[in-house]
Amino acid sequence: MSILSALKGKNQTSELPLLPLRDLVLFPNTMIPIFITYKSGIQAIDEALKRDHYLFAACRKGPSEEDETYAEGSAARIIQHLKLPDGTFRVVLQGEYRGRITQRTEKAAYVLVKVVPVGTQSQDEKNDTEIAAMARTVQKSFIQYAELSKKVSTDTLTAADKAESPERLANLIGNALSVKPERKIALLSAETTRDRLTLLLETLELENEIFGIQKKISGKVKSRMEKTQREYILNEQLKEINKELGKEGTEDEFGDLEKAIEEKKPPEEVLAKAKKEIGRLRKLQPFSPEAGVIRTYLEWIADLPWSETTADSGDLGDAEKKLDEDHFDMRKAKERILEFIAVRELISREQENGGNKGPILCFVGPPGTGKTSLGKSVARALGRRFIRISLGGVRDEAEIRGHRKTYVGALPGKIIQSMRKAETVNPVFLLDEIDKLSSDFRGDPASALLEVLDPEQNSTFTDHYLEMPYDLSKVLFIATANSLHTIPYPLLDRMEIIEIPGYGEMEKLAIAKRFLIPKELAENGLGTAKITFTDEAILDIIRHWTMESGVRSLEREIARCVRRIARDAVKREYGLKEDKPVSSYKKQVKKESLEKLLGRRKYKKDVVYQEARMGVSYGLAWTETGGTMLPVETIGFEGNGECIMTGNLGDVMKESARIALSYLRSAADKYAYTIHDIGKTDFHIHVPEGAIPKDGPSAGITLAASLLSTLCQCPPKPGIAMTGELTLTGRILPIGGLKEKLLAAIRNGMTDVLLPADNREDWNELDKEIKESITVHFVETADEAFSVLFDPQINRHLSRKKTSKK
Repeated sequence: MSILSALKGKNQTSELPLLPLRDLVLFPNTMIPIFITYKSGIQAIDEALKRDHYLFAACRKGPSEEDETYAEGSAARIIQHLKLPDGTFRVVLQGEYRGRITQRTEKAAYVLVKVVPVGTQSQDEKNDTEIAAMARTVQKSFIQYAELSKKVSTDTLTAADKAESPERLANLIGNALSVKPERKIALLSAETTRDRLTLLLETLELENEIFGIQKKISGKVKSRMEKTQREYILNEQLKEINKELGKEGTEDEFGDLEKAIEEKKPPEEVLAKAKKEIGRLRKLQPFSPEAGVIRTYLEWIADLPWSETTADSGDLGDAEKKLDEDHFDMRKAKERILEFIAVRELISREQENGGNKGPILCFVGPPGTGKTSLGKSVARALGRRFIRISLGGVRDEAEIRGHRKTYVGALPGKIIQSMRKAETVNPVFLLDEIDKLSSDFRGDPASALLEVLDPEQNSTFTDHYLEMPYDLSKVLFIATANSLHTIPYPLLDRMEIIEIPGYGEMEKLAIAKRFLIPKELAENGLGTAKITFTDEAILDIIRHWTMESGVRSLEREIARCVRRIARDAVKREYGLKEDKPVSSYKKQVKKESLEKLLGRRKYKKDVVYQEARMGVSYGLAWTETGGTMLPVETIGFEGNGECIMTGNLGDVMKESARIALSYLRSAADKYAYTIHDIGKTDFHIHVPEGAIPKDGPSAGITLAASLLSTLCQCPPKPGIAMTGELTLTGRILPIGGLKEKLLAAIRNGMTDVLLPADNREDWNELDKEIKESITVHFVETADEAFSVLFDPQINRHLSRKKTSKK
């Protein structure tokens, strides 16, 4: 039975709309979904829906819509269709029979074609055993193709296996093959079943052979893989294994760590220790506690500078200029730094790697005199890195030397930590407030500093955490302190003391004009304004709003003035730029306007009487904040010869009072005492401001003068201050802190000062400004001092002569 007779009644030879397909060949007995978006296809679908849903699907010979289709194709029926809002179609086509175009009729937007069926299957072919055998062979070859290509669905394999006829089998397999459209057209247009199966078997065997060759080539390529490629794969596998075990990246980490340590060029001892620790680390589990300790330890070694240095500036002129730019005066400190630079330059000229050891300097002076900032200036002048650590309140030795690394959270001490920040082995290292160190049950940090601050030992400084020597000999250590009394002598002996004395009025005036006022104007947004302070205004601030040796309070008061001025500047629209140039602002701060800016005066020299007072004398004392006046008041009354002392006095000062009284009792024949029986008289000595502790031997002559005034009922001359330690025999011993004491006398309006004769050399080193501001009397004994302080009538023989004349 022929296909024509099987499809009788379907009008195969009638005209059908032509549906051009791109790279798609439709076979009978198959069903495919298609999106139709091109105009000719849409018109063909519309026409087919009017003609019992039949059309002829043929593949185009090219990619363009204008390309002609092949003559062979399949008549198809539209099973489902859906017209989308944009006019396109989604249709499901089922192939009915193979056909060939015999005539084309062009319409407005589509083509009508006349088609004749292709191929017949006679009764003999159906019963032909050769065709049946060929069909089975095709089925086996198709199964092999499906296994190799991995592109055939299970449903298609099942349908091919259960195909009722060779013709249907050919259609199913031809539709499933992934070959070029030309090959499919050949399979579609073959006349007889035998020809179709033969052609199909050739195609399948060819595709299977190609797949086999590809597999063989792939195998050969893999077998010829080079050693490096195999290692790469093995390394990748090893990485995955380590990742599963939690060791991801550890080998690279160890190698990088070892390389980082070697690049720092540490000593052989350090390098050997580091390699040993890395070897231990490789054997440990990454997340074990010991591994974390060792890794942190090695990272510290890798981060520390072992050989990196910065070149010192050898230009003395430039260094001196930088020091003068940053600080006023400080002659001794600047000279010492310039000496250090000169020595370094000479050594560098003689030998390639200068070997001189860094000095240990200690700047000592009152607060606010610029000790810390001088350390920064030293680093800038030398061209070195600057590191500062504050030692105030440090009481644990481990803060200096670190903890053993076996402790949880152990770290190196402040010295090693700061060296890591410096990143060089020769920074300027400032140990701030070294006199504020304290000690308790955790150790004595001052003792831990002995090795750090010893030029003969610090080349092998050993931190408890590192457990290896670290060279600190190239570091320039600078310590600062307000007082030397609290620094242990062994530590003090290792440092070169440079005194930074307080400032006089003229020095403060120069500092304010050159440094403080420009700084505060810039910090408060008035850098471009024309604001000036008169000298009288600055001096008035110094005298009546500050009472210090340094300039911190002066800076604060100037800042207060500038802030008040800033408020006024904002109200006057200073600094606005809206369509006009920046408005200018001018102001001159005068003495008369200070109380409006700063409020009432803070200091009025209340401790000093302008007139002479009975039993009142004025001493000079040194404190950590600078010099100060020490008024002493004494009264006498009947009693049992006791000496009462008040004013929060220390033991040494109480002893000085007893010495003064004993000396005056022994000198009763020299002076005209109005109290005849000292043994029946009580004396009360009081030093005002009792809340402030006072101690020291230098008030001896002051206490004696106050007692003598009470004994003789003769007031000391006004405007005279004094200082000096008194002995039982009446000698006056030298004192320290001379400049600070003289500045205190000047601040309080004293005109004369009594000084021990042994302090004459210290006087000669003082600035001309101080020497011209006050008159000094050098005395060796108490009698010489009393001759300056009192009128001659206090002497007994002069008093007797006067009485006899009367």
